[in-house]
Amino acid sequence: MKQFKTEDILSLKIPYDWDLLVEHFDWLQELYECPQDPEYHAEGNVGIHTKMVVEEMFKLEGWQQADALTRTILFTACLMHDISKPECTVIEKIAGSDQVRISSPRHAVKGAQRTRLQLADLSWPDYVKEEICNLVRYHGLPIWFWSKSNPEKAVIQASLSVNTAWLSWVAEADMRGRITATQEEKIDQVAYFAEFCKEQQCYGGARHFASPHTRFLYFQKKEVYPDAPIYDDTRAEVYLMCGLPGTGKDTWIAENASDLPVVSLDNIRDDLNISFNGNQGKVIQAAQEQAKSYLRKQQPFVWNATNVNRQIRKKLIDLFTQYRAKVTIVYLPKPLSVVLQQNRQREVVIKESVIEKFLNRLEPPTVAEAHHVMVVE
Repeated sequence: MKQFKTEDILSLKIPYDWDLLVEHFDWLQELYECPQDPEYHAEGNVGIHTKMVVEEMFKLEGWQQADALTRTILFTACLMHDISKPECTVIEKIAGSDQVRISSPRHAVKGAQRTRLQLADLSWPDYVKEEICNLVRYHGLPIWFWSKSNPEKAVIQASLSVNTAWLSWVAEADMRGRITATQEEKIDQVAYFAEFCKEQQCYGGARHFASPHTRFLYFQKKEVYPDAPIYDDTRAEVYLMCGLPGTGKDTWIAENASDLPVVSLDNIRDDLNISFNGNQGKVIQAAQEQAKSYLRKQQPFVWNATNVNRQIRKKLIDLFTQYRAKVTIVYLPKPLSVVLQQNRQREVVIKESVIEKFLNRLEPPTVAEAHHVMVVE
C-alpha cells in the first residue's frame, strides 16, 4: 500500500477514496466490527453508517459552499463522530424476549477525547483540531438539546466551543446516513435546533455577552442574562496555567508574569520532599493556603500546574472567585511531538508514559469556565 500523510488524506488533498481510508486508519476498520441497534441503524454496523454519513455530508448545501479548511473540519468530524462506539457499545437482552437492545452511552464524550489523541501529532493549528473534537463531542446535541434542563444555556454554551451551523450540518448528515423509521422526524429536529440557535443569537458563532464578567456569571448562576451588563466587582486577577508537562508554562510565566508571585505545585513538592507519585493532598493544601494569602491581600498571582482536567479547574476557580478574583486561564496547546521534545530538554524529565496519561485526561478550557482564556500556541 502506498503511504500517504494523514493530513493530506483528511484535508482531501488526496481524492476521496473510502477503501483508502479504511486501509489507512486502524480505528476505522474497528467500526466495521461494532454492531448497532437495528431499530435506529438498520443499515448495519458503525463502519457502514460512517461511510453513509460522510457521503451525505458531501450532498449538503453547506458543504458545497464551504472553503477547503471548513471541508477538512467537517470531513474529519464526520469520519470520527462515532470513533468510540466500539469501546462504549452495550448489548442487553430485552426481558422476556430473544431480542437485544444495543446502545453506546457516552460515546460522544469519549469520542472527542479519542479524536484529540488521533489528531494530537498533526501539524494543524490547535483551533482546527479542537473544532473537530467539539463537533464529535456535541454531534448529538441537535437531537437532544430540548430535553436538557436549560436548552437555551445548553446551546449557548456549545456555541462558545463549536460552530453551531457546522454542528447542524454534521447532525443532519448523521441522520441522513442511516436507515430508520424516525429519520424524517430527526432531520426536522436538527432543523429546529438551527432555528433555535438563531433565536439565541448563537448560530454559526459564539453568543455575544455584555461583558466577560456577565458571561462568567451566566454559567455560574440562574438569573443572569447575556445582554444585561453586571457590575464587575472583581478585585484581583489570577492566572491559571493549563497545559501538558513540557508545553512551556514556566517559560510563559518568566516572559509574561515575572513580576507576579507564583503558586507552583512542583516547587511545593520539592519543598515538602514529596514525589510526583506521593501524597498530593499535602501539596494541594499548601498551594491553596498560599493562594488564599494572596487572595486576602487582593494580590494578583499565577497558579502553575497542569490543570488539564475541567473538574480540577472548576474547584480552583470556585476558590478564587470566593475572594472576588478575576480568572484568566492560560492554555498552551502543543503537538505531542513538540511536547515530548521539550520534555527531554527539561532539567527534570517526566516519563513519556506520564505525559500520555495527561493527554488522555486533557479537556481544553473554554470561556464558559473563566473570565478569559488565553491560548498560547
